[in-house]
Amino acid sequence: MLLENIMLGVTDYQDGMRAAILEDYGEPLNVTDVERPSPAPDGAVVELEACGVCRSDWHGWQGDGYWIGTRPQPGQILGHEPAGRVVEVGDEVERVSEGDHVTVPFNLGDGSCPECRNGHSNTCENLIPLGFVEEAQGAFAEEVHAPSADHNLVQLPSGVSSVDMAGLGCRFMTSFHALAHRADVGAGDWVAVHGCGGIGLSAIHIADALGANVLAVDLLDEKLERARAVGAAETLNAGDAEDVPEAVQATIGGAADISVDALGIAETCRNSVLSLGTRGQHIQIGLTTQEEEGMVALPTDAMVMQEIEFIGSLGMPTTRYDEMFRMIATDTLDPSAIISETIDLPEVNDKLAAMTDFQTVGIPVIDSF
Repeated sequence: MLLENIMLGVTDYQDGMRAAILEDYGEPLNVTDVERPSPAPDGAVVELEACGVCRSDWHGWQGDGYWIGTRPQPGQILGHEPAGRVVEVGDEVERVSEGDHVTVPFNLGDGSCPECRNGHSNTCENLIPLGFVEEAQGAFAEEVHAPSADHNLVQLPSGVSSVDMAGLGCRFMTSFHALAHRADVGAGDWVAVHGCGGIGLSAIHIADALGANVLAVDLLDEKLERARAVGAAETLNAGDAEDVPEAVQATIGGAADISVDALGIAETCRNSVLSLGTRGQHIQIGLTTQEEEGMVALPTDAMVMQEIEFIGSLGMPTTRYDEMFRMIATDTLDPSAIISETIDLPEVNDKLAAMTDFQTVGIPVIDSF
């Protein structure tokens, strides 16, 4: 019944709007007119002021995710890092009102399952990934529908711009949850971040704000320069290293305490694990490609002997956004530091193509639809 109600909310349309539609994997999205959404009884429609372009969008555009059931089908509106204003709410909505300034987390929960009731909405038993499945059309559009609006919509702090907050729908909040909640980051710990795309830069900035020392690892000097600007104490160009884990340990004078795979390919995953010392923690944030199909060989014997933890991290519970907002209010965190540029909706195709060769730096944000 839940999915039926949500599908009603995203398929019962009124007027036209522009949106970027997936027509074929790896081919340019079709920016065209589609019908506007109207809210399900428990849903709300958000008029977009900004939406980040994320590597997860690239995964969907490539046709990845079939091994975990998140492969978007042709006809899907992509996009899952939105911020904007509520323009219409369903009859059953109580907490959200028209005009509210909100972000829509990509990990949509129903608000009623045991996971949601126990504060783990990011792993809802009926989780619906925004922008990846038919029943949750995405935010590369003028408007987006949010099911279970009272549960899913997060009010943004006063005085912030939608562009600066766009990454909160995915990359920034995912990194925050990974480092502040899932791992045990302490003052002075060394955190190695493998991959300095949007989520990696977010992780670097957040780890620095939490008091850790951060080593950024990437193949592009431009990304490493950006990493230093957002908080990295040390950087390592992986292309210059014969053995990346050894180079990590040589650079920081010992093993890392926490290491993050912010990319998701087999090489960065293994490098991250092998960068750790005894009782180190590996955090897996990056999703794999069709080359790995979700499976990566790991040094399991070393992990056993050193009691290394392998930690997965997905999104963030909506009930914990206030922790992040309090740090933003005191300028301890600055999500805008990760924003690299603003673009028009049709330019999303150029950014997705650039991600194929890891050429984007920071978070591109659509601010004109």
